Formats: sequence, C-alpha cells, structure tokens
Amino acid sequence: MSRPLLASGLVLVSACGAGDLRPVHNTVVVATPTTTTTAAPAPKGPTEEDAKKFLVGVDKELRRLWTAQSRADWINKTYITVDSDELAADAQEAQMAYLNQVIPQATRFDGLALPEPLRRQLTLLKLASLPTPSPNDAKKRAKLADLTVWLGSEYGKGKYTPKEDSKLPKLAKAYGVKESAWNLEDLSRLMAKERDAAVLLEAWKGWHATGHHLKAKYKEYVELGNEGAKEIGFADMGALWRAGYDMTPEAFEQDTERLYTQIKPLYEQLHCYVRKQLRKKYPAEKIGQKIPAHLLGNMWAQDWNNVYDLVEPYPGAAKLDVTAGLKKKKVDEKGLVRIAEKFFVSVGLDPLPETFWERSMFTQPRDRDVVCHASAWDVNFNNDLRIKMCVEINEEDLLTAHHELGHNYYYHYYYKLPMLFQQGANDGFHEGIGDTIALSVTPKYLHDIDLVPTVQKDDKAALDFLMKTALGKIAFLPFGKLIDQWRWDVFSGKTKPGDWNKAWWQLRERYQGVAAPIARTEADFDAGAKYHVPGGVPYVRYFLAHVYQFQFHRALCKAAGHTGPLHECSIYGNKDAGKKLEAMLRLGASKPWPEAMEVLTGEKTADAAALLEYFAPLSKWLADQNKGEQCGF
Repeated sequence: MSRPLLASGLVLVSACGAGDLRPVHNTVVVATPTTTTTAAPAPKGPTEEDAKKFLVGVDKELRRLWTAQSRADWINKTYITVDSDELAADAQEAQMAYLNQVIPQATRFDGLALPEPLRRQLTLLKLASLPTPSPNDAKKRAKLADLTVWLGSEYGKGKYTPKEDSKLPKLAKAYGVKESAWNLEDLSRLMAKERDAAVLLEAWKGWHATGHHLKAKYKEYVELGNEGAKEIGFADMGALWRAGYDMTPEAFEQDTERLYTQIKPLYEQLHCYVRKQLRKKYPAEKIGQKIPAHLLGNMWAQDWNNVYDLVEPYPGAAKLDVTAGLKKKKVDEKGLVRIAEKFFVSVGLDPLPETFWERSMFTQPRDRDVVCHASAWDVNFNNDLRIKMCVEINEEDLLTAHHELGHNYYYHYYYKLPMLFQQGANDGFHEGIGDTIALSVTPKYLHDIDLVPTVQKDDKAALDFLMKTALGKIAFLPFGKLIDQWRWDVFSGKTKPGDWNKAWWQLRERYQGVAAPIARTEADFDAGAKYHVPGGVPYVRYFLAHVYQFQFHRALCKAAGHTGPLHECSIYGNKDAGKKLEAMLRLGASKPWPEAMEVLTGEKTADAAALLEYFAPLSKWLADQNKGEQCGF
C-alpha cells in the first residue's frame, strides 16, 4: 500500500538512509510577497507575480520539510524505537507548524485571476494538511504529532501470546513461527491456510485484542484533528478528506455510493455462493445470512483469496498454482520484486534505479520491530525509490509487488514537477496503477514467464481464473468503502465514542454481509485492528482504485490492439499501451483527475462498467449456481 496521505492524493514519502539524524527543529521559513505602499494611490492587492513568488517559496520549504519527515518516517517504520518515534514526531510537528502558517496566507490570492498551474497549486496547498490537520496551538500540535506516531508504532508492535490451553504453539513450526508471541504476519499465514474453525477464531480474537488500548489515544487524535480541520475551514477531518477529489465533499460521498450500487449485485452473488460453500465446510458453525469474519482466510475478511480451494468452480481446471511455480524456480524476495519490475520495463517504462535495490526493505528483520505493512516510497522526492515489505514467496505477494511498484513508477514519472503536483491525479489513481498492471498477470502471461506449466483455454479454466480474481477484487469493494464511511461518521460526531464498535459492525454487516464471530462490546476497538485506522491513512482510495483499474485496463488493452474477452488481455511487452500509461503518469496532480482519466481512457467519470464487463462470464455462472439460494444479507 502507499504511504500516508498528505494532500489530494499526496502521499508522505518515508525515508531512511544516510541522512542527518538530528531532530528537525520547528523553525519555518514562510515565503511572503512584498508590497510597496505610498500615500496615494491606495495599495494594490496581490498580483500574479506575488503568487508566483509565494509558491516558489512554498515549494522550496515543502521539499525541505517533507523530505525531513519522510526520512524520519522511514527510520521509524523500519526500526521502531523510542528515539525513532521522537524523530518522526518532531519532523511531523515541523511540517504541521509550517502548514498552519502558510495555508491561511494562500487565501490572499482567492479571487485573483491566475494561470491554471498557479491556481491549482494554491488549491492543493489548502488541502496539504491532509490527512491530519493540526491545531494552531503549539502544545496541541505537538500532542497530535506524538499521537500520530504513537498509534502507528503501537500497531507495528502488536503481538498475541497464546494461552496455555491454546492449539497455536503446536502449529508454530508449521507456520514458521519462532517466538512464543505471534505477530500479525504469523497470524495471517495461519488464517490463510488453517481450516480448523476453533484455531481461526483464536487467531482472530488474539489479533483483535491487540488494538484495545489504542482506543483512548485514537479519541484524542480525532478531537485534535477535527480542531485543526475547523481552523482551516472544514467541518471536520472527514470533510477535509472528501474535499480532495475535484468535487464537493457531499458530491464525492454520493459518487462513491453510486459506484457501490453499480457493483453491489455482483458482490451479493459472490457472497451468496461463497457462503453456500463455507456452510459445507463448516456445518457446525451454523452460518446464517452473514458470514463469520474469521472463516474467510483473511484477518479482516477484506479479501477472500485464501478460501479459493473451498470455492473453486472446477478444481484443477486452471492449474494456477503460482506459489508452487515461484518456489520451484527458487525465487527469493528480491527476485519476486524483479519479476514485477520486468513487467513495467516490458511496456517501455524505465528500469528502477540501482538505489532501489540497495535501500529497500524486502524481508522482516530478526532483531527489531518494524511495520511490515507493504508501502512504496520516494524518500527525497527526487527518484529515491524504495519499498518496505516483508516479502513472502507466494502469489499474493507477487501481486502486492506489482501494486507497490505502480506507486514507485508514478513517483518516477512526476518527481520533477513542483512539490504540490508530486501526487496522483487523486489518491485512487495512485493505488490503481499497480493493480492495473496486475490485471495483465493472466494465465498466459504466467505461462510465458514460466510460473505455471500450462495454459488451459476453455470455459472451466476461465471461470476458475475469474473466481480467483473476484475473491480479491470484488470481495474487497464493500470493505474498501466502509472503513472511511466509519471514520467519516466518527469524525463528524454522528457516531459517538460510546458506539464506535457497534457502528463498525453495523457497517460491516450492511456492506460486507460479514458478522463478528463472537460477541463484541465497546471495550473492543476492532477498527483499530486494521493498520490504516491507527495509521491515519484514508482508505476510500482503495475502493476507487478497484474501480479505476478496470477502466484503465480496458483502455490499455484497446491501445494494445486486444480483441476478445477483457479478462484474457495482457499488455505485457506492448509499448503502445506503455506510452499511454506513461502520458498519464507524467501529469501527476497537475490536472484535475477527470482530465487525467481522459488522457488514459477517453472518459471523464468513474464507471464500474469495465469491471462488470471483465467479470461478465463469472456473473452469469454465479447466478446459475445460486438458483434456489436466499441471497442477500
């Protein structure tokens, strides 16, 4: 996943490396226009030249502050200590202090006729405190910076120690667990493969218990962030987050609901079929209309890839054991990422710089706590590309590598733009690029790179492939929407702290048709068990990306001259498709997202029609399989 968001898609690069590790002081340099006054005539207002000088100063200072913060964040995420927490908090407070001063100054140019590049930078500057705007009060600002870092670090330290009567210690060797305490990666490996419902429940309970103590601090974070949002003219943090999409916050919320409504019938058919198959596997669980969250192969039931063996339409037809292919070829962690790089290079994009391979974190260190959650970085905003990832040699991480390199290639092609344009057209674009490439990881492509032995070209094999894809893409969509729906309601006060957990499960039941496997209370903080909540990372971007990627894919396939079903298209090796992709990447945020969308797709609105076209054969098959079932939840 990408780095924490700063502005309308602007993600805070995190950095490491050979930097000066002294604390970043809160001294800020604010570029201000100069004016000359005389007795008569009256002083003139700010001019276009003033705006230009102002933005030159802003650009210089943002580069200094955001680079300092990204370096501190890289160290903090890859070496969690008290000192690295302090360095990250100091750096964050410094950029908060600067934005508190400079954002109000940008309003001086409101109403002034300006060239579009200047006007757009001023607009993006007003959103640059995203995701966590800080209050002007210095003590509160420092407190918010400390809270933000603490929440992320505490999440990264989370571990579950099984009780004496637990089955988990006996399974430790099988799942590669060498310590008595299980971290998230350990528990996730278990949930992906284990089929004992009692063991799955313990793993689920164990991880969700690690977030209990985050709730009080998260409440403080919400209060301070809302105060900061109000000081810059927004009703709350949620309104600020929704303002970064070239439309009003209200229109954006309506638009996400429109997209979900397009997709919902297909999701309900997938849910209905998967639920039917799980009832066969777990009859003792008495599965009702909603699926217990611990039975779907993922800690948050956010995707269902890991129950593919339980729901495969025609077992063995597609022969798509990519994990076995990776292990047979003895691919190591860097080698897995190089496979993803090779795809981008094949369509005419540049190889990654050598420093990427020298500075990235590919494996989980044995000697310290790190945040393993995958993320992509341009540390110094100057093509210092890296990923932070605890790579496992499996199909899921191969696709994750494609996703993360999508961020890196976006950074690569816009890093020479002004700082405020060094972001995606919106944050959904940033998340969607790598996933668009991953849609070209078709059975034929996997065969061409020698990861699967044969390619079956028949309807059964196609349905297996589409089912596998749908378990990752379609199953995710309601989860991708509900996380920020929960936070928007929390930030606005619609959901009170005394109802946080209740509201969380209401949304999960409403959108996902997924239920808590055991009774939950307000002593629990189940939203806090998902990184992006304590990490302060907006999430609707992933929902948007899962729609955009199919629009992008269809357009690239057209550029590549593909004919036939959309799910069979791979642009691997096609330079014409690569040129079209590169043209959009180079824009960064210099144009509103509908214009960037048009450059790549010829369309100016988000539309799930391409997604529905891609899955049309599976949709028909699911409808046939679900005859007689009471679908819905």
